[in-house]
Amino acid sequence: MLMSVCIIDVMTKIQFTILLTLFLVSIFPLSICFAQQEYTRWSLPEGAIARFGKGNITGNIAYSPDGTRLAVASDIGIWLYDSGSYQEVSLLIGHTDAVYSVAFRPDGSMLASASSDKTVRLWDAITGTQLRILTGHDDFVNAVAFSPDGHTIASGSEDKTVRLWDAATGKQEYELTGHTAPVTSISFGPDGSILASGSEDKTVRLWDAVTGTKKLTLTGHTESILSVAFKPNGNILASGSKDNTVRLWIVDTGVHIVTLGKHKSWVSGVTFSPDGQTLASDSSDRIHLWDVPTVTKKLTLTGHTNSVENLAFSPDERTLASASFDQSIRFWDYHTGTHKGTIAGHMFSISSVAFSPDAHTIACVWDQLNIRAWTIENGKQQKPIFSGHTGINPIVFSSDGSTIASSNRKAIHLWDAGSGVRKQTLIDHTESVLSVVAFSPDGQTLASGHRDNTIRLWNVATGRQIITLKGHTDGVRGVSFSPDGQTLASGSLNGNIYLWDVNSGQRKPVRIRHPICVFCVVFSPDGSMLATGSDNENIHVWNAVTGAHIATLTGDNAWNRSLAFNQDGSLLASGGDSSKVQIWDANNGTLIRTLTGHTSLVTSVKFSQNGHTLASGSWDGTVLLWDITNLIEQD
Repeated sequence: MLMSVCIIDVMTKIQFTILLTLFLVSIFPLSICFAQQEYTRWSLPEGAIARFGKGNITGNIAYSPDGTRLAVASDIGIWLYDSGSYQEVSLLIGHTDAVYSVAFRPDGSMLASASSDKTVRLWDAITGTQLRILTGHDDFVNAVAFSPDGHTIASGSEDKTVRLWDAATGKQEYELTGHTAPVTSISFGPDGSILASGSEDKTVRLWDAVTGTKKLTLTGHTESILSVAFKPNGNILASGSKDNTVRLWIVDTGVHIVTLGKHKSWVSGVTFSPDGQTLASDSSDRIHLWDVPTVTKKLTLTGHTNSVENLAFSPDERTLASASFDQSIRFWDYHTGTHKGTIAGHMFSISSVAFSPDAHTIACVWDQLNIRAWTIENGKQQKPIFSGHTGINPIVFSSDGSTIASSNRKAIHLWDAGSGVRKQTLIDHTESVLSVVAFSPDGQTLASGHRDNTIRLWNVATGRQIITLKGHTDGVRGVSFSPDGQTLASGSLNGNIYLWDVNSGQRKPVRIRHPICVFCVVFSPDGSMLATGSDNENIHVWNAVTGAHIATLTGDNAWNRSLAFNQDGSLLASGGDSSKVQIWDANNGTLIRTLTGHTSLVTSVKFSQNGHTLASGSWDGTVLLWDITNLIEQD
């Protein structure tokens, strides 16, 4: 399925999609049919039924030699896009951590990728099949490149080495040593005889790519080198650095020709156009285009809302693609500076997820700046995107699904869940809101925890503060209402967990002492148990009436950031820094299932109202939906 769009003509694909859609709708519940956006179901981990968000853009972008596809390195794998329509073509999954670099073989038959999992992987660029794994580096692999004849692969790593590999066999040919800090970038010269490597040691080294011997060391940059590129059919090398400059060098002699200054910040990407007449460099949120023969600036391209990280010219010399920390890829006519199109859908870290009560919508907070929501039935992103404040902490739906509450540094915002319009802003904070804000079961009251050691209760209808609960001696990190709405549990950074009578605002005599700071607290559906997570590997379960300790659950997470009970209280899900989601038997504390598929810390887990589906959000920039019913039945 991965490469079906490459081998099926347009009309056949349309017919196939219609037939497949009808077939899926006939045999699957609508809640797990995502026909309108197929990529939400591509390359899913075992047990997952959908993925929302495409992950962080974590590395470079590269055009295929024929210019028809663009490869994008991401936190979850390699995305391939049609460079004409900007539509997703496939997702290559195999790396166990973020992908930092991608490169096509010059004949277009193979794709190489480098990752923080310390490997280089080779893929059949036509079928998407993984061909082999190249191992040997002792640390993250930051860069990968093919020689012009396609016979050799070069890789640069945090282990301070450059390695040369036989592309046909995967055998390592040379290990190039000499850099005194991580290697950040590599590039082959036009005829393949020279290899350049840039490093955090502030130098560029030139190597004989045939013998593996060092030729020259280029010095002059005052900060780390982030990018190197050879001029096609020329004797010039460009280097971009954290010192905010681009330098041009004569390759044969290592002589510095000129420094291109006037960059606002780091230059993380430099690249020449195929004809060698234009040099593109990025800095901050803009792209500079330089006329190479005269070394003068031609154009400055603006439009990204965050720093531009990587650039790539199309082989047909018509387009420049740019990837940014704003998680978009923009396409430009670099002759005129015209913006041609944008690829969206990539996201930075997910800090919170929430199901609507009817389980038709999944919402998340990404990059602590925006709230995005998708319709689960068809995988479509809803509009508008909720925005309006920064530093967003976790979000929660009201019980009727009409309102979403979010908190930031000194305010709580209430949003209309349908339109995205902000309904109210609750402000009366002396310091940051730390906790998950929590709605009472009837949706009439909102609780929030604060760095000033208090919990505040709010009237949702009026936006007025009802009462301030005092007693904690450290910041309050977690709050949770009991199912009957009569009790509020709160956990603080010093490990104290208090239970409060919601009506009177008085603290109940029961006191629970957690061994270490509390990250989250959650009641079981019947109100009999309270589960707590912290910054160690243990989850604790307590009797919510007496405060007696029931069980300690020890799993793979050093930090347990989020906990959730299913609808009948039989299961407890946990997410944390191991990138795994763990499912526990809530009655006996047994680990039932470990769900793998995220590549970074799992920040949030939530069950749907019926308990059949679990959502997990991660710093890898994705939300995964898991079919819990089938997963548990398999066990």
